[in-house]
Amino acid sequence: MTGNAPPRAFSATTALSIAGGAALFAIVVWQVGPAEIRDGFRRLGWGIAIVAALGGLRFAARAAAWIACLESPHVLPFPTAFGAVVAGDTLGNATPLGPMVGEPAKAAYVRHHIPPVAALTALAIENLLYSLSAAGMIAAGMVAVLFAFDLPDSLREFSEVAVGVIVLLFVLALVALWRRPALLSRWLPLAGRPGGRLRSNADKVRTLESDIYTFASRRPGALLMVISCQGIFHALGVLESFITIWLLTDVQPALLVAFIMETAQRLMAVAFKFVPFQIGVGEAGTAAVTRVLGLGDVLGLNFALARKARMAVWAAVGTLLLIRHGVNSRTALEAKDAAS
Repeated sequence: MTGNAPPRAFSATTALSIAGGAALFAIVVWQVGPAEIRDGFRRLGWGIAIVAALGGLRFAARAAAWIACLESPHVLPFPTAFGAVVAGDTLGNATPLGPMVGEPAKAAYVRHHIPPVAALTALAIENLLYSLSAAGMIAAGMVAVLFAFDLPDSLREFSEVAVGVIVLLFVLALVALWRRPALLSRWLPLAGRPGGRLRSNADKVRTLESDIYTFASRRPGALLMVISCQGIFHALGVLESFITIWLLTDVQPALLVAFIMETAQRLMAVAFKFVPFQIGVGEAGTAAVTRVLGLGDVLGLNFALARKARMAVWAAVGTLLLIRHGVNSRTALEAKDAAS
């Protein structure tokens, strides 16, 4: 009976997230007008195929970074890693649990190639480096907005505080990598009963911490490969934003604007990961960004909808891959349990 509780709570949370996002989406569409949306998709035309292709290349960059993080002798074929990344992203975007399900889903997807513990350890390292790169992108975008645009005082103060918080997190991350504290394994035994599962897993968590801390010193070539892949991922995002704005306006945008738009998408993806496919919040947030940039709400909404169309294309592919490989939320959590 205890095992059935999580799905019920999960379903209720999903329903609330979707309902709230859909309501916000309807409000934004009503304010902008359906006619403007139809015109936006008319302008995109077959250019949406370019946007979708760039999205695929971004998945490929994350897949290559994951492969680089794998420890010998484990080897993962690139097509399998790519399919796992697409499938995991689909499942993660479809649920409020986000990475809590999406990352184990990738391990479940490749379970016939490498053990779950090897897959999840590599994913933990790749996600840490991705998170640092995304935080750097977000901070750079906010700094660009602060210097290049005239912002209301309240928004300027918020942006300055956000940049300060990100810089502080970077400093803490560097200190952690230097001092290598036992952040989880030291306190994990205190959280469980004597002889319980949490205490028995402390040694495994300690090993995982050591693998993460020593990755750069043990495998500098792999680290450089991962950093390059993350850089390509973000560069492709800026290119996608550049092309999308160009298609929607018929005017070549400034590269700085495309960069800021991409950093805004990264911020919303992080902040609203619990909202399935960021429905509603993505449209409202992007419209707010283009309003600040002096580009109007219409461009922001159509830009967000173009991203949604790209997400829908790859979600369809991911759904087929999930079905084909028998991966769902339950098998993903089973892979996580197997690793622990």
